[in-house]
Amino acid sequence: MIKTQYNHNHAISFDSFQRHSSPASLFNFIITSYVRNNCPIQALRIYAYMRETDSDINTFTVPSILKACSQLSWSLKQGQEIHGFVLKVGLDWDVFVLNALIQMYTECENIESACSIFNRLLERERDVVTWSTMIRGYSRSKSYGKALDLISEMQFLRVKPSAVAMLNMVNLFADLGSPKMARLIHAYVVKNSDTGSVGVPITTALLDMYAKCGNIALARRLFNRLNQKTVVSWSAMIAGYIRCNKLEDGVELFTKMQDENILPNEITLLSIVLECGFVGALKLGKQVHAYMIRNGFKVSFTLATSLVDMYGKCGDIKTARKIFDRTSKSERDVAVWTTIISGYAALNFLDQAFELLRQMRNAGIYPNEITMVNLLSLCAETGALHLGKSIHAYIDKQGILSDVILTTTLVDMYAKCGDIDSACRIFSGASTRDICMWNAMIGGLAMHGLGVEAMDLFSQLQRTGMKPNDITFIGALHACSHAGLLSEGQRLFDRMVDEFGMNPKVEHYGCMVDLLGRAGKLNQALEMINRMPIDPNTVVWGSLLAACKQHKNLQLGEIAAKRLLEMDPNNCGYNVLMSNIYAAANRWNDVAGVRKNMKATGIKKAPGFSSMEVNGYIHEFIMGDQSHPQTKEILEKLVEMGKKLKLAGHVPNTSAVLLNVDEEEKETSLTHHSEKLAMAFGLISTASNTPIRIVKNLRVCDDCHSATKLLSKIYRRMIVVRDRNRFHRFSEGSCSCGDYW
Repeated sequence: MIKTQYNHNHAISFDSFQRHSSPASLFNFIITSYVRNNCPIQALRIYAYMRETDSDINTFTVPSILKACSQLSWSLKQGQEIHGFVLKVGLDWDVFVLNALIQMYTECENIESACSIFNRLLERERDVVTWSTMIRGYSRSKSYGKALDLISEMQFLRVKPSAVAMLNMVNLFADLGSPKMARLIHAYVVKNSDTGSVGVPITTALLDMYAKCGNIALARRLFNRLNQKTVVSWSAMIAGYIRCNKLEDGVELFTKMQDENILPNEITLLSIVLECGFVGALKLGKQVHAYMIRNGFKVSFTLATSLVDMYGKCGDIKTARKIFDRTSKSERDVAVWTTIISGYAALNFLDQAFELLRQMRNAGIYPNEITMVNLLSLCAETGALHLGKSIHAYIDKQGILSDVILTTTLVDMYAKCGDIDSACRIFSGASTRDICMWNAMIGGLAMHGLGVEAMDLFSQLQRTGMKPNDITFIGALHACSHAGLLSEGQRLFDRMVDEFGMNPKVEHYGCMVDLLGRAGKLNQALEMINRMPIDPNTVVWGSLLAACKQHKNLQLGEIAAKRLLEMDPNNCGYNVLMSNIYAAANRWNDVAGVRKNMKATGIKKAPGFSSMEVNGYIHEFIMGDQSHPQTKEILEKLVEMGKKLKLAGHVPNTSAVLLNVDEEEKETSLTHHSEKLAMAFGLISTASNTPIRIVKNLRVCDDCHSATKLLSKIYRRMIVVRDRNRFHRFSEGSCSCGDYW
């Protein structure tokens, strides 16, 4: 008799197979046992042994071994080999085998192959499992439209869904987040239930769906109606409250659960911790963590990873790192490494994130596409093009699967790092594009002031038959705004309503106010705000205030500033903008009044800083700061730059210095703006034939803009500056913005 041992190593003796003659049923039993005990590698070894010894592999063997591939998720090549074997020996007639193949491909994120098998099946050959598996596969790959089409087709063909199928459908509609669609699937589930009543698992899924759709009241009604509340039901309801930012209700229900002697298990704690990370509820997350410690709850590796994720997303990276450091080095997998890296990435801690990547690789753990997405997003935020390119090269070298999400992140990274040509090249070469990728490309073109190109791309999107969404229109309207395409932007806004049947959101009105404001149509911008069917937010009024500063309209500026300070009195930006408007009009008493109020209320102006990447390191510069190790050389270069600018006829625009000081002090202040410090550093530390790329957290001032145009000609260097609004590409004395920014 062959004994399977489920010890730490899950060892099985292959010698025993050679000493005993084993029928196919025994092999199948062993494979199934390994799969049920989540030992997929051991199951695959048995399959390999069966192939080597020409053992009988039948329609019972294949589904189990494909499930092993599904458990591994990375074992796509092994699954494809099994698929080839199935075709070779003629086992593809069996619906159980085909369903297992579909599931394997969806679990391994190869939805195209799953779809190919599904489409080759005749309608009479598909059972309810086939439909359910395919719907779940589309849902996992976020192909929601295709999943909905399958549900409609099921209804048309009168295929009665199983309980599992309905669970998959409810989970799909939860991901969609549409309250209207949620009610439709609820009615569908009730109609197709055998007894006319819905069981606990599906009711739990329904309440989870309603919570994710924002209807927490209806979720609670379903929860209250449950005669038998399982720990999963409690967990779903508590997590729903947290997701909807009803934190007090979540805490109250968590306490009530314990009062009713239903002890939270790992599922409860895991769901709460994950939701706390999702909404940034650090205080509640700490309370739950404290509960685990007080009650001696054994924290599994999965739960520890979730705690790392929660603390990282909530900005408490020190605690996240402590928990990570306490995990066993032998247990650390790609998921936990990626989680801690993403925590540092979210805080823009570039050096620490890449140091962790180095440690991860030294530990023999290879990063996956999720790791790459986090690192590329970090490069995008910090403008670290050199590091972004190195990550791209690593992806290509290691053969990491570039799915739609990763490709979209590459497009976004190159666009935000100033290399719009590479972004366009990757976008053009993508075999599959979803709406997120189109949005990233349109938004990238908008940032670079390429309004005409962005509108052309919008037209291409329409020709594909794909429907633009809210984000698409925001990107396209921004493109019109940055390029001064006033009439095109107005037509696009009208088309959004009339042609696409979309109700503009407050963000779209903000884009239109920005578009009109930049074009100097300040009264029209105010009229649009007054006609809005929804309450304008700080973005809308902020766009008008910024336009008032640009066009020196004091009267409207005061109106906008008053509304903004009523809505958000502690925001330093609005106070500073109003102070700047007063200063431009030489109303220094009003400037003093604003700044006195800021001081009295403890509001501090956010300091302007610029950064640039050189040889994989980010260097930051703040006006007046002399902590950089090359400060002496930088200041010497600044003096040289000033002399050459003067010889070229540059007259400092001291109106950009909004302080009541003499002209000489104003000129000195302008010379030491952070972007000029970064530029000086770039000139002394980079090769003469390479672009200088600078990232600034504030808007480029008028003087720096005019000076940089001249410096690009004087030093024959391309200088690319990304400020908080857009990119400026300076070359041969001109800027890509055409002085319209």
